[in-house]
Amino acid sequence: MSGRLRIVRLANFVAPASGGLRTALRELGAGYLAAGHEPVLIVPGERLSDTETPQGRVITLPGAPLPASGGYRVLTERHRIARLLADLRPDRLEVSDRTTLRWTGAWARHARVPAVMVSHETAHGVLRTWGLPETAARRAADVLNSRTAHSYARVVCTTEWAEREFLRVGARNVVRAPLGVDLTRYGPGARSRELRARYARVGEVLLLMCTRLSVEKRPGIGLDTVAALRGAGVPARLVVAGDGPLRARLEQRARARRLPVDFLGHVADPALLAALQATADVGLAPGPAETFGLAALETLACGTPVVVSASSALPEVVGTAGAAADDNGPAFASAVRDVLGRPASTRREAARARAERFGWDASVAAFLAAHDAPVRVRARGAA
Repeated sequence: MSGRLRIVRLANFVAPASGGLRTALRELGAGYLAAGHEPVLIVPGERLSDTETPQGRVITLPGAPLPASGGYRVLTERHRIARLLADLRPDRLEVSDRTTLRWTGAWARHARVPAVMVSHETAHGVLRTWGLPETAARRAADVLNSRTAHSYARVVCTTEWAEREFLRVGARNVVRAPLGVDLTRYGPGARSRELRARYARVGEVLLLMCTRLSVEKRPGIGLDTVAALRGAGVPARLVVAGDGPLRARLEQRARARRLPVDFLGHVADPALLAALQATADVGLAPGPAETFGLAALETLACGTPVVVSASSALPEVVGTAGAAADDNGPAFASAVRDVLGRPASTRREAARARAERFGWDASVAAFLAAHDAPVRVRARGAA
C-alpha cells in the first residue's frame, strides 16, 4: 500500500512527568511524520486541547485522575472517544493500553480500520509486583493477553521477552519492534565534573536510578543496593531521578537507614538528565516487569553501564554492556562490583556501542511495518 496514512494513536497513563511511554510516543510520532504520514495522538489530561507539535497533532481529552498514581489520568468516556475516532477517520489505529482501551479493537473492526496494540508492559509481571500469587497472576495475565490478541489485528512487542507471554497463549498475530534512543542527545560527552562533585566525593562510587517511584518499578532495591555496598566497604552514593507515589516513603527509609541518597524528583531538562546518566559510574534498573527500559538504554548511550533485573527484558537490551541480578539489594550490589571491576574505558565504550544498535530510525521502520505502512524514514539520531 502507498500514500499518506492518518495513524491515530491512543494512550493512557501519560502525564507531564511520565518517562519511557511519553518518550516512545513522541519519537514514534516524529518518525511517522518524517516518513510522510499524519500521526494523531490522543491522551488524557486536565482539560481539552488540540495542538500541532513536532510529533504531529496531539489531542488531549479530560481524563479521570487515577488515585495514588502520582498524577496519571485515564480516558474513560467511551462515547466521546468513539465520536472523536469517527470524526478523525483513521487509516490505522495504534493503542498503548491493553486494559481500559481494549474496547477500541472492536471499534476498529466495526469501522474496518487495521489496528495494533503496543505492549508496553507485561501483564504477568505487573500483577506479580502488585502481590498476586504466581499461579493467579499467570492465569489472569493469560486471559487478558488472549482477549487482547483477539481484539487487534496485530500485537507489537518491543522485545522477545515481552513477546513470550503472548506466544504462551497461542497468539499468532504478534510482531516485534524495538524502541530506540536519541544517540545525539544522549552521549558520553554530557559527562560533567561539576555535577559529579555535587553528588559524590573523590573516591566514591556514584550510582544513578532513573525510574518512576511506584510499586511495579521496585525502587527500594536501589536503596538496598547502596546499603549492601556500603556494608561491604564500597563508598557508594545514589542519585534518584524520578517521582511517584512511593517517594515520601523511600525518602523516610533512606533517612532512617542513614543512606547517602539524593532524590531529585522528575528531571524535566533532558540535558541535565543526560549529564546525570553520563556522569554516574553505574546505572540501576531494578524493575522486574520492564519490557524494554528506555531509561536504561539512554544511560548506556551516555557511556554508563547498567545493572538490571534478571526478571525483566532488560538483560536482552543491555547485553554484555551491563549486568543482570536477582531482585534484591545484595545481588544488585554484587553485580555493581563486578561491573566496576572492568576497566573504566572498556565498560564505557561497551555501553555506548551497545546503545548504538538501537537508533530510532529502525524502531520507526519496524512500527510502520506493523501497520503495513510505507517506510520512508530519514535518519534521526543515527550513530
